[in-house]
Amino acid sequence: MGTPQGLPARRQRRAFTVVAYLVLLVLGFVQGMIGSFQYARSPVPLVAVALDVTLFATCLLCGWGMQSFAGALVPALGWFIAVFVLSMPSQNGSVIITATSAGEWFLYGGALAASAGTAAAFVLRARALSRQRR
Repeated sequence: MGTPQGLPARRQRRAFTVVAYLVLLVLGFVQGMIGSFQYARSPVPLVAVALDVTLFATCLLCGWGMQSFAGALVPALGWFIAVFVLSMPSQNGSVIITATSAGEWFLYGGALAASAGTAAAFVLRARALSRQRR
C-alpha cells in the first residue's frame, strides 16, 4: 500500500511550522538576553521602556505573521525564560537584573508588554476570523 499523495507536503508544512516556532522562541530568548544586559544604559528608564515596546511589537507582529495566538505567545515565553534565569542571583550573590528603577521598568514593563502583545494578537486574529466567516 502506498502513502496518500498529500502526506509528504503535510509533513513538510508541519516541519516548517515547528522550525518557525523554534525560531520565534529563540528570538524572544535573545531579546531577553540582550535586554537583561542593556536595560540600564543611559537615558536610564527610556532604554528599558524602548526594550519593552520592542517586545510588545515582536509579540504582536509574530502573532500576526504566524496567524495564530501561539505565534505571539512563543516569543513572550522565550523572553520570560531568559529574563527569569538572568534575574536569579548567582552563588556569589551577584545579580544581572538589579532592583533599580530601570530594572523594574524592564521586568514589569516587559511582562506587561508581552501580555499586551499576545492579547492584541489574539484580538487581531479573532477579528480576522470573524471577517472570514461573514
